[in-house]
Amino acid sequence: MGRSGEPPQAVGRSGERVGSAAARKPAPATAGEPVTPGAPPAQDVKGAQDVKDAQDVKGAQGAWAVPGVHAGSATAASPGETGHESKAAVARQICLRMLTAEPRTRAELAAALRRRGVPEDTAEAVLGRFSDVKLIDDAAFAAAWVETRHHGRGLAGRALAAELRRRGVPQEDIKTAVSGLDPRQEIATARSLVERRLASTRGQPLTARIRRLTGLLARKGYSPATAYRVVREALEQEGLDPAAAGIDLDDPPDAESDGQSAAW
Repeated sequence: MGRSGEPPQAVGRSGERVGSAAARKPAPATAGEPVTPGAPPAQDVKGAQDVKDAQDVKGAQGAWAVPGVHAGSATAASPGETGHESKAAVARQICLRMLTAEPRTRAELAAALRRRGVPEDTAEAVLGRFSDVKLIDDAAFAAAWVETRHHGRGLAGRALAAELRRRGVPQEDIKTAVSGLDPRQEIATARSLVERRLASTRGQPLTARIRRLTGLLARKGYSPATAYRVVREALEQEGLDPAAAGIDLDDPPDAESDGQSAAW
C-alpha cells in the first residue's frame, strides 16, 4: 500500500504514475492550437485530411471520373501513384463494370475507353492484359453469340455474321463461329419459323402469303434459295401448288429486282 492507504500504481518511464490524475489530465495546448471541446485526436484529423486529399485528387481527374466510382475506390489515385497508373486503374474499372453487365468484345471495350478519353496506349495495355487472362475472348464470344441467337431468335448464319461484324469481332473468329452452325439445323429452324407464321397468313392471296413468309426468312438472314424451298414445302403440305398458280418457287428472283437486296 502507498501513502494514505492508496494502492500501488505502475510507474511509467517518465516517472509519472500511470492512472494518476496527472496522467488523466489532457495535455496542454501548444501556442496557436487552442483546445476545442470534443475535438478529435491529432491522428484522426490527419486521417480525415488524407480522405479529403484523395477526394481532391479524384475531383481533379476531370475526364477520368467514372460514374458510380467514388474516392477511396480502386480508381482513386493513391499517394505516389503516377498519372499513367491512375489512368490504367480507371480503364480497368470501366472494363470490369461493362463486363459485369454482359459479355463484351474487345472492340466494344476499346470504343468505350476512347469515349472516356483514355489514351490509346493505356487502353491497349489494359485490354491486352484482360485478353491474357481471358476476361476478353472474341472467339468464345462469337461462338456463344451464334449458339444463343440462332436458337433464341432463329437467325441464320448470314445475319449472325453481320451482327458480329457490327460488334467488332475479327473476321477469322466470325468465320469459325458461323461455320459451326449445322446447315441442317438452319433448314430446321427456317421451317419452324414458317410453321409458326403460316396460320396467320391463311385467307390471304397466295402471292401475299409467299411474300410475307419469304420476307420473314429474309429478315432472319436466310438465303433466297432456302426461303423459297421452305415456303414451297409448307404450302404443299397445305395442299397448295404454287406452280399451278403460275408462281415458280424453284427459282428465287434476283434480290435487286425484288427490292429485297438489303433484307437478303
